[in-house]
Amino acid sequence: MTLALFALLLFAPPQDHDHHMVDKRGDKIMGFSHEKTTHHFLLLKDGGAIQVTANSVEDTASRDQIRKHLGHIAGMFAEGNFQAPMLVHAKNVPGTATMTELKEKITYRFEEVEGGARVRIRTADPKALAAVYEFLRFQISDHRTGDSGKVE
Repeated sequence: MTLALFALLLFAPPQDHDHHMVDKRGDKIMGFSHEKTTHHFLLLKDGGAIQVTANSVEDTASRDQIRKHLGHIAGMFAEGNFQAPMLVHAKNVPGTATMTELKEKITYRFEEVEGGARVRIRTADPKALAAVYEFLRFQISDHRTGDSGKVE
């Protein structure tokens, strides 16, 4: 290996995660456009929430697809099935192994909100709660939502 190649490898910036592909896979799997909707991942004292709304009140197609998708997600997560996030992110999502293991100690409730829906996640188990937080913080980062990642 030449000195120049060694220096290039040593000092090259790390490869950025391909957020474009996350968005593209997400649009396909979720059934609605990330550009027409807003995601939020909230950490709460007893769990958290995944909330998605259409950016325009007139966009009833996105609103309806959000509700369909999150209703489906609430059921899948309750069964310990985290295949959808794995497909969106193209890897095992942090926290999901523990959330699957402790699925009986976590509840996932679908709720309609104006312009979309949310999945409210609740648990009283400390290990499950830590996994939920790990999962939600990863989502905040990978979806670039700007949510704080702090428990509210």
